[in-house]
Amino acid sequence: MKSESQIRIDLAVSLRLSAKLGMHEAVANHFSAAVTDDGKSFLLNPKWVHFSKVKASDLILVHANDPDSFEKGKIDSTAWAIHGQIHQMRPDIKVIMHLHPIYATALSCLKNPTLLPIEQNSARYFNRVSYDSNYSGMADQLAEGQRLAGLLKDNSRLLMGNHGILIGSHDIGVAFDDMYTFERASQILINAYSTGQTLNILNDQVAEKTAQDWEKIEDFSIAHFEQMKSILIQEDPSVID
Repeated sequence: MKSESQIRIDLAVSLRLSAKLGMHEAVANHFSAAVTDDGKSFLLNPKWVHFSKVKASDLILVHANDPDSFEKGKIDSTAWAIHGQIHQMRPDIKVIMHLHPIYATALSCLKNPTLLPIEQNSARYFNRVSYDSNYSGMADQLAEGQRLAGLLKDNSRLLMGNHGILIGSHDIGVAFDDMYTFERASQILINAYSTGQTLNILNDQVAEKTAQDWEKIEDFSIAHFEQMKSILIQEDPSVID
């Protein structure tokens, strides 16, 4: 596991990159990253601070089994409910990113929100996404966090019906690239739907092979994040403060 200082830098960078790419929403949404192997101690972005302003030192260290581990009002209640429960129930997931990006959210609002494999980006997620179709308001209760964690099952991606997307991973760079690619795949699918023509969906064998091929090149995801991180730090070194 990386040092807490490096995790802080990477998480702050991922927040700023999400803002730079227009995937964030106002001062909502939240990212977390575990700093312990059991996942129960993790960093969260502060409440109502725009992603584009977050610095490494701004991230708040909290403990999943101790609601008194942080100053009240500093953490979004929905972030505490969702991230705290997933980190406890899925210790293999070290990083959680929750956003309301336009195309993934639009997809989540369809009667059939399945990210169909119509090209190699969407095929990356073939049979690898969980779906929630029971939106019931702001997810600010621990029971709701537990429900969402349960819906993940063995997956690390959850398309939250009428809401947004949640991505989990063992690594910040991998999670960032996964979020980026999911939103891009959603954009391609929504645009394809908009033509009114029949979709040319990949057959199951090709979709599964493509998904497996993606899983063999995790270094691609890490390289994408590291390249973007380098550009961002060069443009604004304050992110590492």
